[in-house]
Amino acid sequence: MSLVKQLIKLNNRKLIAKPAYLSTTTRETFKFEELELELNATKPNLPEDTSKIPFGSLFTNHMFSVEWDSKEGWSRPKIGPLKPLQIHPAAKCLHYSIEIFEGMKAYKGVDEKIRLFRPEMNLNRLYKSAVRSTLPTFDKQELLKCIKQLVSLEKDWIPKSTSASLYIRPTFIGTEPTLGVSTSNKALLFVLTSPTGPYFPTGFKPVTLLADPKFVRAFPGGVGNFKCGSNYGPTVYVNIEANKKGCQQVLWLFDKEEYLTEAGTMNIFLVIKNQNDEIELITPPLNGTILEGVTRQSILDLGLQDPNIKVSEREISMKETLELLEKGRVG
Repeated sequence: MSLVKQLIKLNNRKLIAKPAYLSTTTRETFKFEELELELNATKPNLPEDTSKIPFGSLFTNHMFSVEWDSKEGWSRPKIGPLKPLQIHPAAKCLHYSIEIFEGMKAYKGVDEKIRLFRPEMNLNRLYKSAVRSTLPTFDKQELLKCIKQLVSLEKDWIPKSTSASLYIRPTFIGTEPTLGVSTSNKALLFVLTSPTGPYFPTGFKPVTLLADPKFVRAFPGGVGNFKCGSNYGPTVYVNIEANKKGCQQVLWLFDKEEYLTEAGTMNIFLVIKNQNDEIELITPPLNGTILEGVTRQSILDLGLQDPNIKVSEREISMKETLELLEKGRVG
């Protein structure tokens, strides 16, 4: 069995939906109907040109939070003023990276209506990441209701722009104040909101990528297909190396065949004209090392609706990519 097939088989194994340590909890989820509100009257402080707001640098007035412990289960959820966290220096998240997160967006249309982009997919992924990190599970729809309430309260912070949006960052951390590599018996789930322009400082323009096979983002049996904070910290060094070479991001390769996996913090697609002169949209398969991106799935969904495009989830190596480039077959 090839390595890639082994990865796909490993990725298809079902995680336990309800970790054993949750069996004693008295409150297995928090409820939107119990949401407590403490509102801050401070007005939004948005710049005139919201497209120039650096990513993740400006935050709204409020945040959502809810605590959990193994004895009592979930507490009542709250939306209150944005404030620093009070956390013990021995908290599990600080020592063993028991921390996961998501990235979602809300947009304000010309009709003033606020729209979230496929939030159910983000929460499904957060749930899977929680199980993999032995963090407590929750009702995804209850969390979505709470997030919608937070976004509604911060509606004046949402840029009315095609180049800016309200970024939503759910974060889930293990907070038990004990040393030792083990499940955290305390946890905190919180959500921040941040008006922002484009992710890259260059805006909505092409980025250059460094492809160096000596750097690896994820490996078989690891957590590359989950949105864990531990996946991102180690990539900062590699990105700095890319910057030194005039590149803005890293094209992550894997295995001796140098398969393309991801680009920076993003999924990757190639549009080519294949040997049959078909327009082919290619993205690497979900083999356990690649994050199941919401934008990735959306592009696949749109591509499948076009009869003139062949959509492929398959491995593509650096060798094949270079050959296609030399032949002028990459669109």
